[in-house]
Amino acid sequence: MPKALTGHVIVCGYGTLGEKVVDVLSGHNVSFILIEIDAKKVEKARELGYSVMEGDATRSQVLKSANIATAKAIAIALDDDAKNLFTVLTARDLNKSIFIAARANDDFVREKLIEAGADYIVMPQRAASKEIVNELLKSG
Repeated sequence: MPKALTGHVIVCGYGTLGEKVVDVLSGHNVSFILIEIDAKKVEKARELGYSVMEGDATRSQVLKSANIATAKAIAIALDDDAKNLFTVLTARDLNKSIFIAARANDDFVREKLIEAGADYIVMPQRAASKEIVNELLKSG
Protein backbone atom coordinates (compact mmCIF):
# COMPACT_ATOMS: atom_id res chain seq x y z
CA MET A 1 0.00 0.00 0.00
CA PRO A 2 1.24 3.48 -0.77
CA LYS A 3 2.44 5.11 2.44
CA ALA A 4 1.45 8.54 1.10
CA LEU A 5 -2.26 7.64 1.16
CA THR A 6 -3.90 10.25 3.41
CA GLY A 7 -7.27 11.96 3.68
CA HIS A 8 -8.79 9.01 1.86
CA VAL A 9 -11.85 6.82 2.35
CA ILE A 10 -11.59 3.14 3.21
CA VAL A 11 -14.38 0.97 1.82
CA CYS A 12 -14.82 -2.43 3.46
CA GLY A 13 -16.63 -4.96 1.31
CA TYR A 14 -17.30 -5.10 -2.42
CA GLY A 15 -20.80 -6.54 -2.40
CA THR A 16 -23.83 -4.74 -3.79
CA LEU A 17 -23.54 -1.78 -1.41
CA GLY A 18 -19.75 -1.50 -1.47
CA GLU A 19 -19.74 -1.62 -5.26
CA LYS A 20 -22.12 1.37 -5.40
CA VAL A 21 -20.03 3.27 -2.83
CA VAL A 22 -16.77 2.88 -4.77
CA ASP A 23 -18.49 3.73 -8.06
CA VAL A 24 -19.71 7.02 -6.58
CA LEU A 25 -16.37 7.80 -4.91
CA SER A 26 -14.57 7.08 -8.16
CA GLY A 27 -17.01 9.24 -10.11
CA HIS A 28 -16.32 12.14 -7.73
CA ASN A 29 -12.53 11.61 -7.86
CA VAL A 30 -12.39 10.86 -4.13
CA SER A 31 -9.28 8.97 -3.08
CA PHE A 32 -10.19 5.58 -1.64
CA ILE A 33 -8.93 2.10 -0.97
CA LEU A 34 -11.17 -0.94 -1.05
CA ILE A 35 -10.70 -3.88 1.32
CA GLU A 36 -12.23 -7.16 0.14
CA ILE A 37 -11.67 -10.73 1.35
CA ASP A 38 -12.98 -12.52 -1.76
CA ALA A 39 -10.22 -12.96 -4.36
CA LYS A 40 -12.68 -12.91 -7.30
CA LYS A 41 -14.16 -9.60 -6.15
CA VAL A 42 -10.64 -8.22 -5.63
CA GLU A 43 -9.77 -9.13 -9.22
CA LYS A 44 -12.98 -7.53 -10.52
CA ALA A 45 -12.20 -4.29 -8.66
CA ARG A 46 -8.61 -4.30 -9.91
CA GLU A 47 -9.82 -4.76 -13.49
CA LEU A 48 -11.86 -1.58 -13.02
CA GLY A 49 -8.69 0.21 -11.92
CA TYR A 50 -9.64 0.54 -8.27
CA SER A 51 -7.09 0.62 -5.46
CA VAL A 52 -7.87 -2.60 -3.60
CA MET A 53 -6.37 -4.78 -0.88
CA GLU A 54 -7.25 -8.41 -0.39
CA GLY A 55 -7.88 -8.99 3.29
CA ASP A 56 -10.23 -9.17 6.25
CA ALA A 57 -11.42 -5.70 7.27
CA THR A 58 -12.16 -6.88 10.82
CA ARG A 59 -8.41 -7.24 11.44
CA SER A 60 -6.44 -4.34 12.86
CA GLN A 61 -3.39 -5.06 10.70
CA VAL A 62 -5.44 -4.91 7.50
CA LEU A 63 -6.96 -1.55 8.48
CA LYS A 64 -3.50 -0.27 9.43
CA SER A 65 -2.21 -1.36 6.01
CA ALA A 66 -4.97 0.74 4.45
CA ASN A 67 -3.58 3.72 6.38
CA ILE A 68 -6.59 4.08 8.68
CA ALA A 69 -4.60 6.48 10.86
CA THR A 70 -4.65 9.08 8.07
CA ALA A 71 -8.04 8.24 6.51
CA LYS A 72 -10.88 10.74 6.75
CA ALA A 73 -13.68 8.17 6.57
CA ILE A 74 -14.51 4.49 6.43
CA ALA A 75 -17.54 2.84 4.85
CA ILE A 76 -18.21 -0.56 6.39
CA ALA A 77 -20.44 -2.43 3.96
CA LEU A 78 -19.91 -6.08 4.79
CA ASP A 79 -22.84 -8.50 4.45
CA ASP A 80 -22.45 -9.77 8.02
CA ASP A 81 -23.74 -7.59 10.89
CA ALA A 82 -21.35 -9.07 13.46
CA LYS A 83 -18.36 -8.35 11.19
CA ASN A 84 -19.63 -4.81 10.61
CA LEU A 85 -19.87 -4.28 14.37
CA PHE A 86 -16.40 -5.69 14.97
CA THR A 87 -14.97 -3.53 12.17
CA VAL A 88 -16.58 -0.39 13.67
CA LEU A 89 -15.01 -1.19 17.05
CA THR A 90 -11.61 -1.81 15.46
CA ALA A 91 -11.74 1.29 13.25
CA ARG A 92 -12.76 3.55 16.15
CA ASP A 93 -9.95 2.13 18.28
CA LEU A 94 -7.38 2.81 15.53
CA ASN A 95 -8.60 6.30 14.58
CA LYS A 96 -10.65 8.24 17.14
CA SER A 97 -11.65 11.00 14.70
CA ILE A 98 -12.49 9.01 11.55
CA PHE A 99 -16.04 9.31 10.19
CA ILE A 100 -17.59 5.85 10.26
CA ALA A 101 -20.53 4.88 8.05
CA ALA A 102 -21.76 1.32 8.52
CA ARG A 103 -24.39 -1.05 7.23
CA ALA A 104 -26.94 -2.75 9.50
CA ASN A 105 -29.67 -5.25 8.77
CA ASP A 106 -31.84 -4.73 11.86
CA ASP A 107 -32.59 -2.19 14.61
CA PHE A 108 -30.78 -4.11 17.36
CA VAL A 109 -27.55 -4.09 15.36
CA ARG A 110 -28.11 -0.44 14.43
CA GLU A 111 -28.13 0.50 18.12
CA LYS A 112 -25.01 -1.58 18.79
CA LEU A 113 -23.17 0.06 15.87
CA ILE A 114 -23.96 3.50 17.30
CA GLU A 115 -22.76 2.41 20.76
CA ALA A 116 -19.56 1.07 19.12
CA GLY A 117 -18.80 4.45 17.55
CA ALA A 118 -20.44 4.53 14.11
CA ASP A 119 -21.41 8.04 12.97
CA TYR A 120 -23.91 7.01 10.30
CA ILE A 121 -25.88 3.81 9.80
CA VAL A 122 -27.52 2.69 6.59
CA MET A 123 -30.13 -0.05 6.52
CA PRO A 124 -30.43 -1.00 2.83
CA GLN A 125 -33.52 -3.18 3.19
CA ARG A 126 -35.40 -0.47 5.08
CA ALA A 127 -34.40 2.21 2.56
CA ALA A 128 -35.40 0.04 -0.39
CA SER A 129 -38.75 -0.90 1.15
CA LYS A 130 -39.55 2.78 1.85
CA GLU A 131 -38.78 3.67 -1.77
CA ILE A 132 -41.02 0.86 -3.03
CA VAL A 133 -43.89 1.87 -0.74
CA ASN A 134 -43.55 5.54 -1.75
CA GLU A 135 -43.80 4.59 -5.42
CA LEU A 136 -46.75 2.29 -4.77
CA LEU A 137 -48.59 5.04 -2.91
CA LYS A 138 -47.91 7.52 -5.73
CA SER A 139 -49.37 5.16 -8.31
CA GLY A 140 -52.59 4.55 -6.46
